[in-house]
Amino acid sequence: MPPTAFGITEFQLVLLRRMADFHPDLVEQARAALGVTVADMREANAHWQRMNRSRTFRLTLSALRGILGAPLSETERAAGSTEIRFRIARWALPLWPDLLLEAIAGLDGFVMDFGLTRDPAAGVPKLADLSDLAPWSCVVGDVATAFRPARLREGSAPSRRELLFTAPAPDGQPVQARAEFVYGLLQRVISD
Repeated sequence: MPPTAFGITEFQLVLLRRMADFHPDLVEQARAALGVTVADMREANAHWQRMNRSRTFRLTLSALRGILGAPLSETERAAGSTEIRFRIARWALPLWPDLLLEAIAGLDGFVMDFGLTRDPAAGVPKLADLSDLAPWSCVVGDVATAFRPARLREGSAPSRRELLFTAPAPDGQPVQARAEFVYGLLQRVISD
């Protein structure tokens, strides 16, 4: 990979780098599926860090278009009943065919948050109890919908979120649980 190249493959490698803290085996399989080396993954992450630390770079929808190409969709919405408006853009990523990368940006184009979400055209996984929550099997919205009410909170790093909820254990008894996500993709579930 040339040192200046940064496209969809490299972007996926950046997402994988943050997931490696939880599941290096799954990340290794995904890296191999992309046909890139460990050195390529390191360089992609270093490139991303250099871009983000640059005084001139700002993560915008325009920047994401430059990296990922044209989005599959882009819509403008209001935040609840307020007059605050924002844009949502979505891209397909080859590693996760049932998911989309969703970026939320202000009307000025600056990205406030991004992560993986369920593609509306894909089937939603059946989540009946905690045993159905396997790593990389679902996204925040899947779990929050299956086990309402749920409360989303910040995780231990900007790419991480935690979802607090109650769900049946495999024996049917309800338990309090905390699911950890990286860029919206489930990494692990901890129950009481």
